[in-house]
Parts: sequence; structure tokens; C-alpha cells
Amino acid sequence: MLAVQLGELTAETPTGVAEALELVAGFDNALVDGLARLDAGTIDAAHALAGAVAGSPLGAAAAAAVVALGTAAPTPEDLTALAAARAALLGAIHDALLDRFDTATGRERLVWSEPAVGAAPDGAALAGRSWLQELAITGWRGVDHDLVAAVDQAIGTLLALPDQRRLAFLIDGFAAELRACVPIATLPRVPVRRWADLWSRAMLLTWRGPDLPAASNCATVSGRLFIVGVDMQEHGTAVQAQVYGVFEPSDATAARRVRISVSAPKVDTVVGPAVWQVLTAHPQLLTALAEHRSLDLTEMPVMAGGDLLWDDARAGVGDHADPFVTARVQLPGALAAAVSPLDRDPVHIAEPVLLEGYRITEGVLELDGSMIAVEAEGLSSSGPLDAAAVRGSSACIGLLRWEAGRWSLRPLAVQRKVKGKIVDVHGGDWACGPTDPKVVKEQAKSGDAVAVLRERAGRLLRT
Repeated sequence: MLAVQLGELTAETPTGVAEALELVAGFDNALVDGLARLDAGTIDAAHALAGAVAGSPLGAAAAAAVVALGTAAPTPEDLTALAAARAALLGAIHDALLDRFDTATGRERLVWSEPAVGAAPDGAALAGRSWLQELAITGWRGVDHDLVAAVDQAIGTLLALPDQRRLAFLIDGFAAELRACVPIATLPRVPVRRWADLWSRAMLLTWRGPDLPAASNCATVSGRLFIVGVDMQEHGTAVQAQVYGVFEPSDATAARRVRISVSAPKVDTVVGPAVWQVLTAHPQLLTALAEHRSLDLTEMPVMAGGDLLWDDARAGVGDHADPFVTARVQLPGALAAAVSPLDRDPVHIAEPVLLEGYRITEGVLELDGSMIAVEAEGLSSSGPLDAAAVRGSSACIGLLRWEAGRWSLRPLAVQRKVKGKIVDVHGGDWACGPTDPKVVKEQAKSGDAVAVLRERAGRLLRT
């Protein structure tokens, strides 16, 4: 990515973005105290939200929902209309920002094609929707243990249905966050935007029915995958590796940008390089990450949004492939997948780029007068890439993201000079185990947490 491209991207925020964010924030604040506690501010926020989509197909439903707020308890249909209006505004922001990115970088993107409508929602989804309705009426400040527990049965039913796992995990995680914060009335700071995001997305998913296709129902692709980097996302009970790359189809059609997400449950004692051990069901992918190799894919399922549904049995490790060469030569011309409607939210923007010839000072990357914030302090400890490596680097593969009203860069790999030599440091270098002697020694001293847990689990099962 050239300095002129970075400058064009960060020069100014697209027109209307700030105003749209204010409308979304107004509605989100109304959910803090609940829609049962109507005051002038709540009504004004709902009116403003509905007014913003008045000229769209959502206009009539959103306007009717606002009228209903002032007369009786809002129905699930009313709340869904408001959630959809909120999602539409965030979608418009997402599109404006992504258009700015594509224009600045000269990249091309496919157009979304709506898949066939799935089956109607089942009873468990309806139960989840009823719980979400009660949440919105009560408000975050009024949530107690009884209200959170009311959704447990619906979650159990949804988890048993493979094609409803998306909704099940979302509601389960949302309920867990609320439960951990009860009593919310005494919470010093409510995560207003986050909980509104989770609530509105879950509400919309309850209307879609089982829409997550099985691998057997997806299109498949064959060809070579060249990895550019991996973003490790962790919390106490789970880890997910999101791998970004360029895929060259065997049928000689245009190369495309793709993403792979593999995840696994864990416990909070499994941290650092040990988290890779819970992902060992994907040895081909981990080997490619650790050894910087390409992957030969055979009939790998692919989603309409560009995500590969990873099946390690359909992949084979290929030749050496330098991620920096891939990012420099192939990434700029690769087609990006279209974005599905429910993912059109600025928080989901994560575009892989290569930046070179910059300097970093106090968390800000400067390239020929253009500046962008660098997310170096929160990097995963699962690999050798850390804040010090980023600060001393001269080239970086990273994800361009947009949050809190500004663009930022999340590093995936860097090049830095060590003792006069250029050294590559990648977040996935330890996917097959740490290579730093100090880290290996520390692990040997502290013991293998994953091996100990597996042995204890096996002992419990035997007894």
C-alpha cells in the first residue's frame, strides 16, 4: 500500500458517517434503561432512527414500530423493524468506508448475490426472539439472573440443531456476558454499543431460519492457497485463528482474497504458544502457517462471503511461499468476495494490506506524512510477533480496520533488521510449536498445560 493510497484513505471520513453513528448511538442508549421506560429522549431517538430509513423498504415498518412504542409494549415485529433500521444504517456506513478503501487501493470486489430463502424459523428461534424482546423492554440496567436464565432452555435446543449453531452461539455468548455483569444496575460502565450489536444481530437471525449451509451444500473450489497472515482471537474459553490469503483457482479464473476461520474451546489456563495445541485437528493448515508454505486445495467448500469452510483432509502442503511476496505481488490484484448483508457493519472491516518504508512513533505509523494508528499492544502471545517487533519494523502485513471513528492497522507479520539482517516475524510462526529457545525452556519448566488437562480428562472418563 503506497503512501498516496494511505493518505487518500485516511484524509477524511465519508460524508454522513458521523451523523449516522449519532443516530445509532441514540437508539443504543435507549436500550440501556429499556423501551418500557419511555421518555422524550427515547422517543426522539426512535423517531430519528426511523426517519433515517424513511425512504427505504424499511420505512413503513420502522415508522409503525415507533408509533407502537408510545402506545403499548413493543412486539417482536416492532423490535425487529428497529433492529433492521439500525443494521441498515451501520450497513450504509460499512459500504461507504469499504468504497473509500477500494477506491484508494484500486481493488475490486464481487457483487453480493442473495442465496435462496431458507426454511421458516423453528420454535427454539421463536423462544430466543421472545427473550430478546424481554431484554429490550427491560433494558440492560434491569437485567437480573432470572431474566438471563430464562433463555437457557432455548439455547440448549438451538445448540442441538447443527444449522442453528450460529444463532445458538450468539445468544449463548450474549447471555454469558450479561450473567457475568449482574447486577448490571451497579456496573460503572455499560458496553452500550457492543450489547446493542449483539442484541440486534441476534434479533435479525431469529427471522432467517436455518441458513448456515452444510459443507455438502456449498460450492467447492480447487487450486492453490497462498497465506499472507493469521489473526489470533482469544478469550478465556475459546480461541479462533483467522487466516487471510490469496486463492488461485485451478480453472485459471481470477485470483481471489479468502479467509479461513478455525476455532476450538479451551480453558483460561491455556495461553501463549499452548493455544495452538487445541487446534491440532488442522495439521496441514498449521504446517503451512509455521513453515510459510502454500496449500493445494481439492474441492474445498466456500461460502458466498469468501470464507473457506476448512476441511484439512482436502488440503495438502505445497511449496515454500513467502507471505511478503504474496502480499506485494498477488494481494493487490486479487478479487475480494462480496459482503453478506448481516456482515455489513464497520466492526467487521478487516482488509489485508502491505505497508513498507514507514516509521512508528508512540503507536502511530507515519508514511510520507500520512498517519494511522497501530494496534500493537493487544497482539496475541501465541506467536513471536509483539509490540517491540512492530515498533522496530520497516514492512508490515496487517489488517486495515475501522473502529471508534478512525482507521487502524492490526499487524499480522513484520520485517525488521536484526544485526544487519532483515528478519521476518509472523504471528503464525509458532503454529507447530515455539522456535525461540527461551520460550521452549519456559514451557518445559512450567509443563504442558494441554497435555496435563487431556490426561486428567482421560482419567476422569476411565473412572
